[in-house]
Amino acid sequence: MNTTRRSVLGKLGVAAGIAAALPWNRSSGTEPARLDVKDPAAIALAYTENASLVDAKSHPGFVAGSNCDNCLQLQGAAGNIYRPCSLFPGKVVSVSGWCKGWTAEM
Repeated sequence: MNTTRRSVLGKLGVAAGIAAALPWNRSSGTEPARLDVKDPAAIALAYTENASLVDAKSHPGFVAGSNCDNCLQLQGAAGNIYRPCSLFPGKVVSVSGWCKGWTAEM
């Protein structure tokens, strides 16, 4: 059997195409989990799902009208009720929520 570089590269190309088509290589399409207010990261940043319930005396950094929807850390497509936040990787937060990491959009 005579193996050439061309035949090896051709077989590698076919193998790569098959591997790319396998279902385990695709994302599952499931949304990330919602951030639980009892999650240690949420507790550390005083995350709440409803900014209107934040006690300004307990959180002096709270600015009236601030919420996740107008925070620089919020990611994802506008219009979704839950979106990813750079402070909580792999989780989604409520756009009406708030945490100590709130940063005004620029």
